[in-house]
Amino acid sequence: MIERKHTGTRMSKIVIHNQVAYLCGQVGAGDTVAEQTRDCLSRVDALLEEAGSDREHILQAIVWLSDMADFAEMNAVWDDWVPEGHAPARACGEAKLARDVLKVEVIVTAAVKGD
Repeated sequence: MIERKHTGTRMSKIVIHNQVAYLCGQVGAGDTVAEQTRDCLSRVDALLEEAGSDREHILQAIVWLSDMADFAEMNAVWDDWVPEGHAPARACGEAKLARDVLKVEVIVTAAVKGD
């Protein structure tokens, strides 16, 4: 069974299949990479909770930066957010994001917590 949450014409914010939650890309508000990363990860937290998961169950994360020069600033926020001993498989690359003001986008796949 596939469960979709917050489904629109183009995408769902959450898709759950075989106890794995796939989140759509999350972006955040703010002027700096750090502000956008914090806001974006807060949105990830909310979606993970709704999906029955959390940071400790993240399997994979893909991070897109509009400029790789912002890598260290994003990582400073990321490293504080990821629970020690629970770092997911992660990739980070540079990409043109949907709007010019966006500096970071995070895509997460996580295991749904069991009973």
